Amino acid sequence: MYIEGGYNYYIVALSILIAILASYSGLNIAAKISQAGGKTRFFWLLAGSVVMGNGVWSMHFVGMMAFHLHVTVNYDVTLTLLSMLASIFSSFVAFYITMPKNVHWPSIVLGGCMMGGGIVLMHYIGMEAMIMSVDLTYDKTFWGLSVVIALVASYAALFLFLRFRNHSSRSWLKSVCAIVMGFAVCGMHYTGMAAARFHQHAGSVTGSAESSMNLFLLYGVTVTIFVILLVSWGAMFLDRHVLEKMAYRDAITGLPNRNEMNRFFDTHIGKEQIAVLFLDLDQFKAINDTLGHHIGDLLVREVGGRLRTFISNDQQAFRIGGDEFLIIVKQSDQERAEQLAEQILQSIKKVYYIDGNEMYVTGSIGISIGSIQDSDRSMLLKAADTAMYVAKGLGKNQYCVYNQEMGIQEVRKMELEKDLRRALEVKQFFIVYQPKWNVKTNKLVGFEALLRWKHLRLGIVSPAEFIPIAEETGLIVPMTRWTLEEACRQCKEWQSQGIDQPVSVNLSVSLFKSNILAEMVQSVLEKVELRPDKLELERIDGAVRY
Repeated sequence: MYIEGGYNYYIVALSILIAILASYSGLNIAAKISQAGGKTRFFWLLAGSVVMGNGVWSMHFVGMMAFHLHVTVNYDVTLTLLSMLASIFSSFVAFYITMPKNVHWPSIVLGGCMMGGGIVLMHYIGMEAMIMSVDLTYDKTFWGLSVVIALVASYAALFLFLRFRNHSSRSWLKSVCAIVMGFAVCGMHYTGMAAARFHQHAGSVTGSAESSMNLFLLYGVTVTIFVILLVSWGAMFLDRHVLEKMAYRDAITGLPNRNEMNRFFDTHIGKEQIAVLFLDLDQFKAINDTLGHHIGDLLVREVGGRLRTFISNDQQAFRIGGDEFLIIVKQSDQERAEQLAEQILQSIKKVYYIDGNEMYVTGSIGISIGSIQDSDRSMLLKAADTAMYVAKGLGKNQYCVYNQEMGIQEVRKMELEKDLRRALEVKQFFIVYQPKWNVKTNKLVGFEALLRWKHLRLGIVSPAEFIPIAEETGLIVPMTRWTLEEACRQCKEWQSQGIDQPVSVNLSVSLFKSNILAEMVQSVLEKVELRPDKLELERIDGAVRY
């Protein structure tokens, strides 16, 4: 004989709401997993699993509270806890499988199967935990249907969630995912309940089981929902007050870091004109090399403190790495940006007292002005960076505003740097020899070798333009070796023609600071078989003679 049960539809509605809210909280926390790293990732993984698993479990037992069987029902504590663990574990595995940022469809299928399988396992273990004076069997058709609903809906919800988890502008789609997942849980539960067949024992008496069943469930569900809220609130607190600070704040200065700068550009899209000030400290490397990185960090902290005084509602300062800072000014024109740059430079160059050291440091600032809509962030940052290097080249401790001419010069410099790497291979370099004449004796006293570059498209490129690029890129070493060898060969040839005069070669100051110059000169002299007194070396420093 079957016993027919009934439902309290208010509690049914409550169970559906719990399932949707728990799904939303669990999926929202799980969205942090792919964005985190290290131990933080494990925290989000565990928190999302606990919220999702407990939410599914709570929905099941609230649904059981809505079901009236009119027999005394108790619950096996071990099986009840096991059903909760099954739900949490399956959520953990599903989130772990789909944790990478780029997830392929086989992983989504497997994750959906794990999530749906956990819902099914939790439900039927929970049903098995019921202790009552009736026998429980299942209709195979409804049982199979409940499994299909759990698997398909879980896959669909997980697919949508993974598709849109990184789109903050589409948060309503995350709500849709939570609703789909909530109905997956509820659909499986109530289909599974429809599959249940309760057989009354002969001679058994039905009655009210409200107090016995509801008391157990009430305490269990209350504690579980409290756990869900505790984990969710704890996760949000950690995210906003701890992880947020770690991810978006510089550890040394306390200023917003490069991640926060990128977030600003991601969210600040419009026609509003902004000014970007790129600040770089002058001679900071020398401070690090002479006084140590500890003093360098303390100096950066002091500079950050001074920049903090310029932060306001429409101005923000960022430390983007090393001794580089960025100041962004909203609704700014060139005049306002220049005034701010002047104030910053005045503040930076004031004396610093650090660990018993009295220190002075200056800065160079490059300024670019534009809107995010008219140009992307890379253009604004590159323009400010270019202007900053121009300011350094003009003597440091000053600012420079980017203009179109700088852009043209920067493009030319990049082109020259690219072509300079092949200039030696394709034999575009040549040497001209300038006689050196002694006016007192009215006699020739030698020749000065001057390097020249004949670019295929640009023609003769001035050494004043390509030598600094060669020094920056390290190409100055092979260029110097080639120049020395060619000059020594020419000198040797002149000797064979009866012209016994030395040749001088200009060398970059960077080579005199290195430990390779002596070896380079010796190897060239030995290769050409030229006497050392026939080669003169001159250092390019200060006023350059080309």
